[in-house]
Amino acid sequence: MESTTNVQEQVKEKYGSVARAVADSGSLQACCDPGLRCCDPITTNLYSIEEQGQIPAKAVLASLGCGNPTALSDLRPGETVLDLGSGGGIDVLLSAQRVGPTGKAYGLDMTDEMLALARENQRQAGATNAEFLKGEIENIPLPDNSVDVILSNCVINLSADKDRVFAEAFRVLKPGGRFAVSDVVVRGSVPDEVRKSMLLWVGCIAGALEENDYLARLGNAGFSEPSIEPTRVYNIEDARHFLTEAGVDVDAIAAQVSERFMSAFIRATKAPNAVAPTIARS
Repeated sequence: MESTTNVQEQVKEKYGSVARAVADSGSLQACCDPGLRCCDPITTNLYSIEEQGQIPAKAVLASLGCGNPTALSDLRPGETVLDLGSGGGIDVLLSAQRVGPTGKAYGLDMTDEMLALARENQRQAGATNAEFLKGEIENIPLPDNSVDVILSNCVINLSADKDRVFAEAFRVLKPGGRFAVSDVVVRGSVPDEVRKSMLLWVGCIAGALEENDYLARLGNAGFSEPSIEPTRVYNIEDARHFLTEAGVDVDAIAAQVSERFMSAFIRATKAPNAVAPTIARS
């Protein structure tokens, strides 16, 4: 496993490049190369025309998620929402509208370029109940028991220390709070060499968890009732072009990866009387 620092630097480099491309040109044309893959079909057609019309165009362009957690989450007026790895701000701005003026939507990102883009999108949207914070999802800069809902969109799979992410999410959630994220998940076993090739495409940089492992880790962090709902199952044709360019014999591995990789909506709750496991914070 790569070190947390190394993975974070790779993530910053990729998403910083995406943010610069969107901010400078107003399109993703500048970042449609094999190294960035930000024109991947995984990231397209996730938001309705109505949703796209509610926020600045550059927030849509900079969205590199694998789902639409705001559409699948039961956000309520007056609630406080935190989006882990908020990028250009699309899910934060949509959440801010749903929680209304008495609520608050935070976005957390470690990439300066994405934060700058998100704050400009916030200004254009006039979202006074949104705030973008700089930080890492492994060390959330918010107090204990301060958030009603945790969102994230295809970001947790990029972390090299997912247990720390889950522990931090549990810490900042209020008793009764909800964990409601979109992420890439692996179903069943996949040979290591095949998994590595597919995750270069689906997971981009780090790795996705196997679904039962994901549920177990959430439970170990203290969450109750974790569940996984597939939202899109990927077949080999989704990755054929990229894998062929990478020198992979696609037909030879097809049977080993068919319907093993998926985008999913992961839910869990922090029970009202929950006690967090003891985990040292750095």
